[in-house]
Amino acid sequence: MAGPSTPSADTPPASRGELEATFAEFVRRADEAATTGDWTSWSEMFTDDAHYVEPTYGEFHGRAAILDWMSATMATSPGADMVSFPVHWHVVDEQRGVVVVRFGNRLRDPGDGSVHEPWNLAVLTWGGDGRWAGEEDVYDVGRFAAEATAWMAARDAHA
Repeated sequence: MAGPSTPSADTPPASRGELEATFAEFVRRADEAATTGDWTSWSEMFTDDAHYVEPTYGEFHGRAAILDWMSATMATSPGADMVSFPVHWHVVDEQRGVVVVRFGNRLRDPGDGSVHEPWNLAVLTWGGDGRWAGEEDVYDVGRFAAEATAWMAARDAHA
C-alpha cells in the first residue's frame, strides 16, 4: 500500500475541482463532528484501506481504525474541547493528488475570552471517489502541548 503522501498507482487522477470539493467537504464534516461528537461522517471521507499517521498517537490502518481512534481521542479533554478546525491556508497539488493544509485546533473559550488554537499541518492524499487514501499530520508536539496546557490553566482559573 502507498503511504499517506503518495497515491497508489491504481488511484485515478483527480482534477483540481475534485480535490477542492473533497477538501471543502472534509473540513465541513470535521467542524460538524466537533459540534456533535460523532466522527462517523468525517471518517467516511477516507477509503476503506486508508493510512493515517499522527505524531503523538501513531499510525492507523483502515477507516474503522481511524474512526475508533478519533472517536476515543475527541471524547476526552482537550480533544472534546476543540470546537472547530479553521483552515489557515491550503495548497492543492493536482499532479501528486495531495492537499497540504494548516489547520487550527480551536479550543473553546476558557472563560476569559482568550483564543487558544494549536495548529498542525496535514497532508491529505487522494484516494479517488471523493475520499482520502491517507493523512499525515505534522506538528511540533511540544508547542502543541504547551498551547493546550496554557488553555487548561486559563480554563481552570475561570472555572
